[in-house]
Amino acid sequence: MPSLSSLRTLQRRACSVRSAPSCRRYASHGSGPHYNEPTGYLFGEKPLPPGQKRKKEAWENVWYIGMYGTMGVAAVLLYYKPDTSIKSWALEEAKARMEARGEKP
Repeated sequence: MPSLSSLRTLQRRACSVRSAPSCRRYASHGSGPHYNEPTGYLFGEKPLPPGQKRKKEAWENVWYIGMYGTMGVAAVLLYYKPDTSIKSWALEEAKARMEARGEKP
């Protein structure tokens, strides 16, 4: 097995030609900001001049329909959800037993 120093030497020779795509380093090592610097605008969008409307992107309508549609379906399903609490079961069971014994609930 070759030593680590000989492997590094081979890599340096292979990367001496910078056009080799395997030798490019895409990490930012001090050559610019390490994050998206704040611009002071909401979501990084500059305000439009007066009288212009903002153009929606293609995904926005899908997001609105999906988000609020899901909330609507969830609200309907929760409204019609069967009552599975122990108290309601016990009340129905007590009424059924009292009727079976002939007592009035």
